[in-house]
Amino acid sequence: SFTTCTSKALGAYAMTSPSSGVAPRRATVVGLGLIGASVSLALRERDWGVTGVDADTVRANEALSVGAVDALGYDAEADLVVVAVPVSSIAAAVLTALEACPGAVVTDVGSVKGPVVAAMSDGRFVGGHPMAGSEQEGLSGADAALFSGATWVLTPTERTNASAHAAVRQVVASLGADVVELAPERHDELVALVSHVPHLAAATLMGIAASSAEEHATLLRLAAGGFRDMTRIAAGHPGIWPDICAENGDAIVAGLTTFVSALEEIRAVVAAGDRTALLDRLERARAARVNLPARLAAADDLVEMRIPVPDRPGVLAEVTTLASDLDVNIVDLEIAHSAEGDRGVLVIVVDSKAADLMRGALLARAYRPSVAALS
Repeated sequence: SFTTCTSKALGAYAMTSPSSGVAPRRATVVGLGLIGASVSLALRERDWGVTGVDADTVRANEALSVGAVDALGYDAEADLVVVAVPVSSIAAAVLTALEACPGAVVTDVGSVKGPVVAAMSDGRFVGGHPMAGSEQEGLSGADAALFSGATWVLTPTERTNASAHAAVRQVVASLGADVVELAPERHDELVALVSHVPHLAAATLMGIAASSAEEHATLLRLAAGGFRDMTRIAAGHPGIWPDICAENGDAIVAGLTTFVSALEEIRAVVAAGDRTALLDRLERARAARVNLPARLAAADDLVEMRIPVPDRPGVLAEVTTLASDLDVNIVDLEIAHSAEGDRGVLVIVVDSKAADLMRGALLARAYRPSVAALS
């Protein structure tokens, strides 16, 4: 609640208010593979002290030797813990981190959110998923700039501590990522469609080509730009995918069913020689691809929205996920806590062109926002 999330009450969370001018400077990263080590490098570039934890002692020592972390082990006084382990191990790792770092907010980077978030009752946990990666593997592929311009999903719920949510959001934005907030189940449905199913499709196509190449030795030599572009993601590390498919199986199966149905439809169009229907499908696909959103740039024309909010769990998550549903980018966010009483004020900064849309949606949900240009 807002009245229990004041900086005085939160102790280690005192740094989370964007208006305080004080940023957290101690973190622990659990899991020092590609994503975890990239998070660590990005934080260290921003003057954080970072300790690292990894079940593989060889990799942990390598991370220390190359300067990806400052020290090994949990920092009991950490402000932030980032869990970057395989999805089947995230819940246990988060529980360990919450206990080992009692003053920290804890987030993760797993590509499946529903089971992990459902398993957490501690409001200090904020589910997260950076939509970033590389064909390179492990620590050697780590890059402090990996998240610049990437979308980073947060999945707060009504159980999420508002200040913990705001703190993680602030840190993610500081790494150059565009923050999107979704309900955990909605995240899993959408990521199955835009990430999990495409990877399986690419791997399947690559497998067909590889099998055919055994009979036609020149086939892979003919692979041109289109084939290489479509199958590029099949070069990703295969070891993570059994866990992902196990944890997000229902959404992935639903996405594959839709994909197979669409392939059957296009097969029927080609078999019938229906040039008009084929051209229509290709034109619609081209238009959709051309109009994929680019990275959201910081708007020059910004407004501040001040939203009186009740002191109840989940209100911050409700507002930020609403913004994501409306495709409204929140450039900055602050919680103005109430010293007493049962209300607080949520302050968000958005592009002025999106202000009317956001304001109308908030009014429809019984909020009473005010809008003012930034001075």
